[in-house]
Amino acid sequence: MVDSKVARRYAKSLIGLAQERNLTDKVYADMELVRSVCDANRDLVLMLNNPIVQTDKKNIVLKAIFADKVDALTISFMDIITRKGREAYLPAIAVEYIQMYKFQNGVKTAFVKTATPMDTALRAEIMGLLKTSQGEKVELVEEVDKDLIGGFVLRVGDKQHDASVSTKLRQLKNQFDDNLYNKEI
Repeated sequence: MVDSKVARRYAKSLIGLAQERNLTDKVYADMELVRSVCDANRDLVLMLNNPIVQTDKKNIVLKAIFADKVDALTISFMDIITRKGREAYLPAIAVEYIQMYKFQNGVKTAFVKTATPMDTALRAEIMGLLKTSQGEKVELVEEVDKDLIGGFVLRVGDKQHDASVSTKLRQLKNQFDDNLYNKEI
C-alpha cells in the first residue's frame, strides 16, 4: 500500500514535469520501455531493491541501460529518484505513469483471451467493435488460454463478455443438471 502511494506521487511529479515540457508522449514511451525492461529482467529489479549496492553504482547501471534510449527528462528523473534512495520504486513508478497517461488521454485497455493466437482479421473486427461501442481510444491486450477450447473472453474495465466454448459447455452441463426429467419423484 505504501509502495503504491510513493510510486503514485513520483509518477504524478513526472507527468507534471512532462506536461510542462510537452514531453508526455515521449516520457510515456520511456516508461513503457522501463516497465518492459524491468518485467523482462529480474536481476535488474533485484539490484534496484538491494540496499547493499551503492547508489552511484545503481545510477551507472540505469544510465548504461537507458541513456541512449530515453529522453533526458527521464534520465534526470531516474537520477533524482536514485539519489533519494527510491530506485526500488522505479518499476511501480513506470506502471503508475502509464496508467495516469492512459487516463488523461482517454485510452481504455481491453483484454481478450482466446484459445489460439488471433489473426489480423479477427483483431481488426474486435478493434472495430470496441471503437464503436466505447467511442474512445482502445488498446488491445491479447492472451492465449488453451483451457477456453474455442471462442474468446473480452474484458474492458468492469465489463466482461464471455463467448468461450468452455463456458458454453459449463452452462449446458448446468442445464442438464437442472433438468426436471432427470430428477426422481
